[in-house]
Amino acid sequence: MSKDEALHLVFGVFGNATGLFLFLSPVYGLPFISKNNFLVSAINGTGAAVESIYVLIFLVFAPKKEKAKILGLLCCILSVFSVVALVSVFAIHDAEKRKNLCGFAATIFSIIMYASPLSVMRMVIKTKSVEYMPFLLSLFVFLCGTSWFIYGLIGKDVFLFVPNGFGCLLGTIQLILYAIYRNTELGENSKIITIQA
Repeated sequence: MSKDEALHLVFGVFGNATGLFLFLSPVYGLPFISKNNFLVSAINGTGAAVESIYVLIFLVFAPKKEKAKILGLLCCILSVFSVVALVSVFAIHDAEKRKNLCGFAATIFSIIMYASPLSVMRMVIKTKSVEYMPFLLSLFVFLCGTSWFIYGLIGKDVFLFVPNGFGCLLGTIQLILYAIYRNTELGENSKIITIQA
């Protein structure tokens, strides 16, 4: 396995893990935890379905060794999620405490998800290339983080505006890095073509 393939796999696994945490969060917006949260529940429910399909496709086509690692990671993630969900539903009867526990857990998972590109951003700075940081992904991290940050601020929901404010900031940094280094790869490739010609 080449260095690029190894990095690709590592970031894919980390992205799947953090994305799964994020998209398993619809339970945090369900009516028995927090009322009037239809928009949050709808998008997270859709995200959970889509991300589950991604994980399933990965598990079907992954090599046996990688499949075992991902299944182990998936079991750990589902265990943590199940503990939080079960404790909030069965052990905590006060609605405000339940909302705080689930909101805190969702905030942690969301920040982890938004922080997952930090190592890619480091690589962009180090290599001066945006090869591993697609523009559309960076753009939608920014747009999604910004939208939910504003939504959370307007609704005075700390569990929405804190992690999404973090996402907005990281999305902004990614777009700035993309603007700085977007032509680097093109320039290097044109030099290679010139030398080969």
